Amino acid sequence: MPEPRVIAVVTTSRADYGHLYWPMRVLAERPGIELRIVAMGSHLSPEFGTTIDEIRKDGFRLDAAIECLLSSDSDVGMAKTIGLATLGLADALGAMRPDLLLLIADRYEMLAPASVALALRIPIAHIEGGEVSMGAVDDAVRNALTKMSHVHFTSTETARQRVIAMGEEPWRVHRAGAPSLDQVRRSRLLTRAELQTALGVDLGQPTAIVAYHPVTIARDTLRETEAFFTALAAGRRQLLFCYPNADAGSRRLIERTRAFLAEYANGEIFCNLSPVTYWGLLAQADALLGNSSSGIMEAATFGLPVVNVGMRQQGRERAQNILDASAQTEDIAQKIEQAFDPGFRRSLAGMQNPYGDGRAAERITEVLATVPLGEALLIKQPVPLSSGWAQV
Repeated sequence: MPEPRVIAVVTTSRADYGHLYWPMRVLAERPGIELRIVAMGSHLSPEFGTTIDEIRKDGFRLDAAIECLLSSDSDVGMAKTIGLATLGLADALGAMRPDLLLLIADRYEMLAPASVALALRIPIAHIEGGEVSMGAVDDAVRNALTKMSHVHFTSTETARQRVIAMGEEPWRVHRAGAPSLDQVRRSRLLTRAELQTALGVDLGQPTAIVAYHPVTIARDTLRETEAFFTALAAGRRQLLFCYPNADAGSRRLIERTRAFLAEYANGEIFCNLSPVTYWGLLAQADALLGNSSSGIMEAATFGLPVVNVGMRQQGRERAQNILDASAQTEDIAQKIEQAFDPGFRRSLAGMQNPYGDGRAAERITEVLATVPLGEALLIKQPVPLSSGWAQV
């Protein structure tokens, strides 16, 4: 009987864990695959909810836990976190030696496992390459991960074509869809009554989820924040804030949110919401406000109006539920009013989500279980240069 194929998955935060849950679950159930899980970054941080406990509660066995997140609020702290993660992962992956390493998306700390895997000759499979988010360092990270990876799972056909245009051989690039949508299709989301009990909120009143993060491409990562909060203050709807990611400026943003809520008096801030809670809120809320990729990728499945603020998500593919607002108070406030217009919500009935059908985990697992290993996977063939390219 052949040895099982060892596939390691790295998760760094509550956000990517919600995306990776079903790929990990399906991989764990697949005969001939031995799943290894590495948790790191904000998963281990009490400040961000110690979400490593959620992984254990879901029945997954953790094979390594890497302490690396600095308690800082700066870009220097982000850079040092990458270094600490690299040191810890060198030991963990050096001992583990998986046949494949599965990474997702574009968080800066994902540069660490990719770099370690490259040195250890471990093939990398990458989810959600080929997308664009020009207002964050995530964009460069995503492209770097694409070029360091050997198998690619894109969310859309446009993203697939973009990865191929970057010089990746077509046989390596698979359109799987966004695995976060598997949560919507396969998980039982919390009902309105369950959400109200669990969160202590009244969803019978007009309610918006607020998911807003620092703009990491800017030197001042909170430069768009005041316009956003000023626009929020103009309304009197219930606002349910989610903690930002662990980026430079996130702690100042949390403090600003708490100060806002002390005066606004009709809202809450939540440090950590489980995937079924968060997706359940997307199904029950009236709008999502901010600059989160969840507004772009997942909200369309629920036909949920989204006000996407500023530059962070510039370049991403969009469905018709997205109302883009510049980082100006008047524009943001106008788009918020449009999002709460019942006519706009009705216009979204039956819309299709361009990011997939909720079956990404099955497609990802099938490829990872069967793709040839060894040098055939590690050695990429260069793209032939046309005469036009050669003259540039």
